[in-house]
Amino acid sequence: MQEKKIETIKRVYFIGIGGIGMSALARYFHSKGIAVSGYDKTETALTKALVNEGIPVHYEDNPERAPRDADWIVFTPAIPADHQELNNYKTGGYPVMKRSEVLQKITESSFNICVAGTHGKTTTTTMIAHLLRDSGYGCNAFLGGISANYDTNFWSSEKDVCVIEADEYDRSFLKLSPDIAVVTAIDPDHLDIYGSAEQVRQAFADFAQRLKRGGLLIRKLGIGRELKAERMWQYSLQNDSANIYAANIKIQDGGYVFDVVLPAQLIEGLQLNMGGMHNIENMVAAIAVAGSLNIDPEKIRTAVASFKGVKRRFEYIIKEKNLVFIDDYAHHPEELKALINSVKTLFPQKKCTLIFQPHLYSRTKDFAQDFAAVLSTVNRTVLLPVYPAREQPIPGVESNTIAELMEGADPVLMTKEALLKWVEDDFSKNREQEFGEVIITAGAGDIDKMVAPVKDRLLNRK
Repeated sequence: MQEKKIETIKRVYFIGIGGIGMSALARYFHSKGIAVSGYDKTETALTKALVNEGIPVHYEDNPERAPRDADWIVFTPAIPADHQELNNYKTGGYPVMKRSEVLQKITESSFNICVAGTHGKTTTTTMIAHLLRDSGYGCNAFLGGISANYDTNFWSSEKDVCVIEADEYDRSFLKLSPDIAVVTAIDPDHLDIYGSAEQVRQAFADFAQRLKRGGLLIRKLGIGRELKAERMWQYSLQNDSANIYAANIKIQDGGYVFDVVLPAQLIEGLQLNMGGMHNIENMVAAIAVAGSLNIDPEKIRTAVASFKGVKRRFEYIIKEKNLVFIDDYAHHPEELKALINSVKTLFPQKKCTLIFQPHLYSRTKDFAQDFAAVLSTVNRTVLLPVYPAREQPIPGVESNTIAELMEGADPVLMTKEALLKWVEDDFSKNREQEFGEVIITAGAGDIDKMVAPVKDRLLNRK
């Protein structure tokens, strides 16, 4: 079957439609009036939202339920090799492609702002898209998280500008052609794909080379010296040797007030209403993009103040004097370190309990020592079983692999089921009353499903 051009397709079918990146693409095609449907393994809040928006989703791998008149089949690499629907389409000669290939086709003729990084990219992408939308500049947004402002990971605009989260997993970001490329971090990750830290760095260098002629590279100061471009800005939290940086940072009500120094101007009195010093740094990168597009500083200031964050990125679930509950997607040691440091800065007198669900056996194995070191810096750690995602178990690798390396700490290992009883009894009855306590849930697996029941138990036992 000959592949149809994007302008002529009438029906697109998604295998793995509930993924954060896949659902953004599904919403894109749906917004264009194209018939969209899909399969996923389990029903989630995201698949329910898609159904409510008019996109049918089923949860059974059944070729009989898959449309035969689909013009494009889009699948996620997380789908197993023996998936019947996917294999039926492949043997039937249908145009089958990965999400990254579809993004490439969508963005071939648009002005693209692509945000890459082993962490920080989802928040930074969402910040940029919000600044452009709120200021009236306009953009199409393809996000790797749910924007709290708009309760979605996609929105469209008549303006031919795309803000895209550029995912390094499976080298997907090498399909994109940025006009502006932002790089937030290059820590070793996805070593099951890349094999070594050097190969990760090389992939990011290759991404920078994808910039269109005359394009702008905005990279964090001190990372990726092999990332080069004719036009390059560097940003930093507050190092004045960067082109763009924050100054005069003050903590205010769990958020911050600060100034941003740009190459040709100073924007004073910015107010960011979310926690985490790393989020000031992410916003500095977003303001750098807005500044490069000559967006009015007053509109930037207004947009920063109205930014509500990204769900599961330093998200306040409970914020009271004696009890703070934060949920975060952190699943890499560097992300956990930034999360913990931010909590200690914002709430220096409060005890901190962190409930962590390791994500992937390979990542647990590769970074066990680093996880142990950073988790040992909180008052109390609870470790849930490893969330396998796309992987098969690795013999001898489990949450206890981290626990055994946590010298001087006394981590608690328990199942998700046991966790709820522990929160209701042990934690709630024995928590710090005088200065209060911060409890954090962190991880990229299905720990997000625990947030609502944990919140209920905390509020019922105050």
